[in-house]
Amino acid sequence: MTAEPMIEAEGLVKHFGATKALQGVDLVVPRGTVLGVLGPNGAGKTTAVRILSTLLAPDAGTARIGGFDVVRDAERVRQSIGLTGQYASVDEDLTGRQNLELFGTLLELGRTGSRRRAVELLEWFDLSDAADRPAKTYSGGMRRRLDLAASLVGSPDVIFLDEPTTGLDPAKREDMWDVVRSLVGNGSTVLLTTQYLEEADALADAITVIDHGRVIAHDTPEGLKRVVGGQTLEVRPADPANLARTAQILSEVSSGAQADEIRKGVLAVPVGNDAALTESVARFAAARISVTELSLHLPSLDEVFFSLTGRTASADDTTKIKEVAV
Repeated sequence: MTAEPMIEAEGLVKHFGATKALQGVDLVVPRGTVLGVLGPNGAGKTTAVRILSTLLAPDAGTARIGGFDVVRDAERVRQSIGLTGQYASVDEDLTGRQNLELFGTLLELGRTGSRRRAVELLEWFDLSDAADRPAKTYSGGMRRRLDLAASLVGSPDVIFLDEPTTGLDPAKREDMWDVVRSLVGNGSTVLLTTQYLEEADALADAITVIDHGRVIAHDTPEGLKRVVGGQTLEVRPADPANLARTAQILSEVSSGAQADEIRKGVLAVPVGNDAALTESVARFAAARISVTELSLHLPSLDEVFFSLTGRTASADDTTKIKEVAV
């Protein structure tokens, strides 16, 4: 049975003067899942989040959070969502504890409830030791964690994370990913915008690609990777002297495709299906060729994004989009 949708958007349109930020965007996020929204700068990701979180009214189209309309029922929607934007929204002159207690007060949790929730979140985000320091003394990673903690004070059912790991080092990004997984494990629904394709690959149940204000693709991470077409078989023979014979075998199992040396001692060839892996193992054994590496993988999301848009995720938005039917 398909889970009920917690986030629904139909035909969202938003213009800022001559700039067409959104041109009919549709989104659906089932309860307890993560939707990754990918796109370059200026694609419309943040505009969509601002509409869904009631900060901006659409020019056309509708959106619902937990069944409530983001325009007509804006106050009810705000009671059920949390939002972490691209930039920290905490008060830098207040301590971490005071920031969280302030959000609790604004959400009418009461003094005792606000204090209790602040303690819980400080512990969860590993900020207890810095709880009584002003936020302006926090590192960038600590501020991002505090900002996310602030968005969770009200225990929201739906959480919007707008490029939450921008500016964080790889280790801190991994920490944030663990937090997102915990949120979903506890039943939350997450919409995550990001330019880090590996982030969407690691976290998202489904991915929507937006470019020039339009949805140009929507699928699971694995489904999107098949957009590029086929898989790649990579092999490193234990003895470099066997490279030529290994290349010949790879060509045979891939119906004549040429095997290329993608890095020193490693050959790669495009294959049509998983059976190529089993067949290659049998052929290497028959030829008495030992290998130290053997892998079959789909294209990366970076390759998918380039295939869909004709550029990388970080490229300037003025580059002409490649038309792709999806």
